[in-house]
Amino acid sequence: MEDSPPGHRPPRIVVIGGVAGGASAAARARRTDANAEIVMLEKGEYVSFANCGLPYHLGGEIAQRSKLLVTTAELFWQRFRIEVRARHEATRIERQAKIVEGIDHATGQTFRIPYDRLILSLGSEPISPEFMNPPAKNVRHLWTLPDMDAVLAEIQGVAKVRHAVVIGAGFVGLEVVEQLAAIGIRVTLIERGNQVLKPLDPHFAKIVQRELTNRGVSLHLGVDVAGLDRDGDRVTGVRLSDGTTIATELIVVGAGVRPRIRIAADAGLTIGKTGGVLVDDFMRTNDPDIYAVGDMVEYYHGVLDRRMRIALAGPANRAGRIAGTHAATGKSQPMGSVLGTAIVRVFGVTAACTGLSEHALTAEGIEHHAVIIAAPHHASYFPGAEPMQLKVVYSPKDGKILGAQGVGGQGVDKRIDVIATAMHFGGTVYQLAQLDLAYAPPYGSAKDPVHMAAFAAVNDLESSPKVVPPDFDLRGYQVLDVRTGRERTELPLPGAVAIPIDELADRWEELDPTMPTITVCHSGKRAHVAACWLRGKAFSDVRNLTGGMSIRSLDQP
Repeated sequence: MEDSPPGHRPPRIVVIGGVAGGASAAARARRTDANAEIVMLEKGEYVSFANCGLPYHLGGEIAQRSKLLVTTAELFWQRFRIEVRARHEATRIERQAKIVEGIDHATGQTFRIPYDRLILSLGSEPISPEFMNPPAKNVRHLWTLPDMDAVLAEIQGVAKVRHAVVIGAGFVGLEVVEQLAAIGIRVTLIERGNQVLKPLDPHFAKIVQRELTNRGVSLHLGVDVAGLDRDGDRVTGVRLSDGTTIATELIVVGAGVRPRIRIAADAGLTIGKTGGVLVDDFMRTNDPDIYAVGDMVEYYHGVLDRRMRIALAGPANRAGRIAGTHAATGKSQPMGSVLGTAIVRVFGVTAACTGLSEHALTAEGIEHHAVIIAAPHHASYFPGAEPMQLKVVYSPKDGKILGAQGVGGQGVDKRIDVIATAMHFGGTVYQLAQLDLAYAPPYGSAKDPVHMAAFAAVNDLESSPKVVPPDFDLRGYQVLDVRTGRERTELPLPGAVAIPIDELADRWEELDPTMPTITVCHSGKRAHVAACWLRGKAFSDVRNLTGGMSIRSLDQP
């Protein structure tokens, strides 16, 4: 069937795909133009659902499945007069004729629908490694509501799932691990990389890994899946590249995603260097009447100064708003930069990041320094203070913030959001140190962890004193350990000169002021005091081990 072509009717905006970007674009277009004809084509049954909430329904933390349905087709029509055509898969774009062609899976018939403005929100799809072929009933992705229903059917089936394997230690993989463990399933996590959560630097990833193992999760890092043992249409075991075989009743695969760009590429829309559709600041493709948003596009990265794919829900929603506004009115604010700000809860630990890690900056050849501080999430004397580790990465030239990471209990989220906000406006660690943040004992400290990290960075830049990284090679240095005897027994540092910080004023002359010296404590705070004292006593070269033994010890067996 074919819809009637444009005549003297209001402009028609066609949106392909819903969920985050497409649904946001359609609703925003309606709010900015009450007369436009807006049609959404959705391949599946659900036009807008909270795919970020899927793991939490598995564990029952989100008890009602209906809560995952953000908006229904009925509500789109009743509230916005937006026509949603579910199970309508777009297969081809005729740019010259301005027509979308596709198939209605409910009837099996093809359709053709004209457009004046077209917004693509085709998203991404999970990568299916070769070991998933042929398919098995108990080997699943967790990407859509039907995926979730299938995993739940396995969990709630007649044959009780006692042990599950999760393949892939990204954000979604860790959420699935947490939720399966919460309902009493023993979980093994397999990751081909050498750490969980690739956006984190290794020492922070190790804090998350320690939490996983403390909670009974079996970790297998740096190994590939060599194959699956099968019994009919079910998998009974996972064979790893190191020769290990893991028996299991359920496998959830999170091996990454790829953008859905086929019909965009077939239509001659420009594809960027990282495999996403190339768009401008208003989400327009190289065809000014076609927009693209979400996981299928490349966003401008605020640190790298180039466009790249960043598959996150936040940018997708914001991009949908920009595209919907511009498609309906011909103007909008620009999209702005994206920093890859992300967060995950793993049992009792929260891990968050923004910008780039040291590992990523090194790979890009970008010069950088970093500091790590430890602090409670609110005033230490107020009951319930939880520890966190906060890392800020910055340029040694001008102090511009390049990234941040936080791992700990409560309060990690707001610290990373504050730093991400500063980064959005091109902030430096000097400016970060000047922020006026809210303070009361139940919420923070007069010197917030954000301030403390910024102070440490400024000290490094101004050589008062400089810092060295947690894994710094201490050979050839005079190492001063200012921890207590008990701390040194619990986490030894062979070869260091042991002078507790409260004895340093009386014993500093035991040290050689001509030797390059590194001061060490548990977190770096007391070591900073020691370094300042020694500098005041004319020691020629004194530096502080950032993060202290709490971070350095993570590399010890």
